[in-house]
Amino acid sequence: MSNDPLLQPYQLKHLTLRNRIIVTSHEPAYPEDGMPKGRYRAYTVERAKGGVAMTMTAGSAAVSKDSPPVFNNLLAYKDEIVPWIREMTDAVHEEGAAIMIQLTHLGRRTRWDKGDWLPVVAPSHHREAAHRAFPKKLEDWDIERIIKDFADAAERMKAGGMDGVELEAYGHLIDQFNSPLTNELDGPYGGSLDNRLRFCLDVFKAMRERVGDDFILGVRYTADECLPGGTGKAEGLEISRRLKESGLIDYLNVIRGHIDTDPGLTDVIPIQGMASAPHLDFAGDVRAATKFPTFHAAKIQDVATARHAIATGKVDMIGMTRAHMTDPHILRKIIEKREDDIRPCVGANYCLDRIYQGGLAFCIHNAATGREETMPHVIPKAEVRKKVVIVGAGPAGLEAARVSAERGHEVVVFEAANNAGGQIRLTAQSERRREMIGIIDWRMSQCEKLGVTFHFNTWADAETITAETPDVVIIATGGLPHTDVLTSGNELVVSSWDIISGDVKPGTNVLVYDDAGDHAGLQAAEFIAKAGGKVEIMTPDRSFAPEVMAMNLVPYMRSLQKLDTTFTVTYRLEAAEKSGNQIIAHVGSDYGGVSRQRTVDQIVVNHGTIPLDDLYFELKPGSSNLGEVSYDDLVAGAPQTVRRNPDGAYQLFRIGDAVAARNTHAAIYDALRLAKDL
Repeated sequence: MSNDPLLQPYQLKHLTLRNRIIVTSHEPAYPEDGMPKGRYRAYTVERAKGGVAMTMTAGSAAVSKDSPPVFNNLLAYKDEIVPWIREMTDAVHEEGAAIMIQLTHLGRRTRWDKGDWLPVVAPSHHREAAHRAFPKKLEDWDIERIIKDFADAAERMKAGGMDGVELEAYGHLIDQFNSPLTNELDGPYGGSLDNRLRFCLDVFKAMRERVGDDFILGVRYTADECLPGGTGKAEGLEISRRLKESGLIDYLNVIRGHIDTDPGLTDVIPIQGMASAPHLDFAGDVRAATKFPTFHAAKIQDVATARHAIATGKVDMIGMTRAHMTDPHILRKIIEKREDDIRPCVGANYCLDRIYQGGLAFCIHNAATGREETMPHVIPKAEVRKKVVIVGAGPAGLEAARVSAERGHEVVVFEAANNAGGQIRLTAQSERRREMIGIIDWRMSQCEKLGVTFHFNTWADAETITAETPDVVIIATGGLPHTDVLTSGNELVVSSWDIISGDVKPGTNVLVYDDAGDHAGLQAAEFIAKAGGKVEIMTPDRSFAPEVMAMNLVPYMRSLQKLDTTFTVTYRLEAAEKSGNQIIAHVGSDYGGVSRQRTVDQIVVNHGTIPLDDLYFELKPGSSNLGEVSYDDLVAGAPQTVRRNPDGAYQLFRIGDAVAARNTHAAIYDALRLAKDL
């Protein structure tokens, strides 16, 4: 028996949990037709295989037709979900883990033009800023109907083999009843705390009557909204005590904050550059006040923090949810005393930001997450050992090196710089994005353990590569900033990279022209503004920085707005000309009829990269495949067998930004799905 606090079992009512780490409820947006089919099941089961005590699915499954998902969620109001749930729960139980599901009615946190186009409902007419729908104020028959819907859904989940159900309260309909900010009903469901809490307790009572005592019921709720006029800490602790004393539930899952705006959501679920475990002590206060089983999750991204949470008695079960998207085998590595092999969550929040834009949740640097049906988390050995030569030690090159070495191949990497990292090392120059370097550090550590040979400060040419007599050559040289975007005056601009790297001193009156819309534009703007420069960010798009996405945008805005940055959308920088020691920027619009000028002392262009591909084309004639990639084989997860040149000495591939400007996840996915079959 281990004395590690994280590895101690925990008895939750009749349910024995094998350790103290859980994956809390979240929606990766993998359902198909509202059902947890193959992709969803494989993703969920992988975390059970990795050793987690309990995985909690759905964030959250909808219990009513007038709670339509705003992104791809499970539909718990459909009877057809039961066999799909059963397949998933059986598979998770076979791996020794428990499994629960989170149910909700979204209330005003949805839209009327989703699903069946039914009115959004809430205990007031107040619109939620994030989803913008003006709700219908609930009637008595609405309340009765929704309570029954919760009970029906809980019964379906028990029939599907779930160990329990958690209700999502914070920000959703239950919290809209609980909070004095959003409840304007008259009694019996409005006014006093007793009345406001009645809906939540009536829902639990109806569910308990359906599912019996041998089924876990819990609630994830806010015990402090951190909003003037909302539920404060004192009232939140009282709600916590009343939930316990109701005798209807088995644990509390505590959060702090509100999610009706992007900044509020980001404070509840912090991203990189923000404090780790910011609400853990608060959760500990709730546990101390209630003496009741307490769970918590909010940026618990490393084992040391999780261990502290359990060892100090802050909580009974600790959630490492985004961390398990990055590495589903955290527990297995703890048990095997391989904690230094755990792939670190870097807090990039690519997972959550994607689902809020209608995409699937993917981890920025584990391309197998969400693709478990086709991509391996554990790389199998190859039958034949080959020599793989890789040029470039950015995220794409390092992933190709790691995966190739895991396959058992001899791997040699050439890098022109004096260290690894590529664009990641550049982006990590910003204080709030310094965690990104974990993407590089982890891969370098893994490559060193696997015996990969690195040649830094080496500008590899074709002769250098062919002298290695490789079987496979992978070009991962990335790209260089593309600033040649004006009709005239391109020689007068600098790139966002120039500013971030410190190669060019920030100006005092600067136009940042950003039509790539990624982090680099905002990073450059922040560098300049913090140096005292006046900054205008201009884009021809109808919104700025769309590739940064909602939650990642929050810290930039908190910084840039205080620094008096100007944001200008729907205008295009067309040309630049010198005027003494100033630059005249000529501005137009894709919408026509506009011709304006700005006088500045610096223009910064953020327009992505152009592939650095000379070496690839130099090596192409000597390759057996002439650089061709079979997309059919790539997508199917099959080895590359293209042979166009019988005299070719090696297979040749290029990946990441050496192909085209994309992002870190795309580069790593390129590398994984190519190298896993070498």
